Amino acid sequence: QLERAKEKAKTQNLQIDFQKHDARNLLFNNEFDLAIMLCEGAFPLMETDEMNYEILKNVARSLKVSGKLIFTTLNGLFPLYHSVEEFCASATDEGNVTYRSNTFDLMTFRDFNITTVEDDFGNKRELECNERYYVPSEITWLLKSLEFKKIDIYGAKLGAFSRNDKLTTEDFEMLVIAEK
Repeated sequence: QLERAKEKAKTQNLQIDFQKHDARNLLFNNEFDLAIMLCEGAFPLMETDEMNYEILKNVARSLKVSGKLIFTTLNGLFPLYHSVEEFCASATDEGNVTYRSNTFDLMTFRDFNITTVEDDFGNKRELECNERYYVPSEITWLLKSLEFKKIDIYGAKLGAFSRNDKLTTEDFEMLVIAEK
């Protein structure tokens, strides 16, 4: 996918330094004013909560003293009121991703599913997914343990993120804005 991103950037005359790293083991230290993780770019897709925490820990370490982290994650309030399986089935009509064999575990707040992704060239790839849903109090605790001082959580409307959207049980994802 990085090669395809490079091709697209080149057609737009953009010079972007694309890098591939394991988010659980980033090499950056006190380098950035801002980190952005949208659409579950790594967090919360790891097999264990400890691995997900490593991602947040590495991002926190990569930020400067007054740095800011903006990310979206799966909203744990959503599956308390809705079927994740039904939601994913309805989302299948909207793009090049399909979901099947969803199983949501209320004890771990994890959804296990098989996701099929189609790239720009029509190639399909099947992924066995293990996705963790978080409730706001968990996110707040995780970020406070990493010395973030100000933590705001909002509802995440795809393509229309706003601080005006209060998080509700209707939001599949939450938008988190945290400052060190």
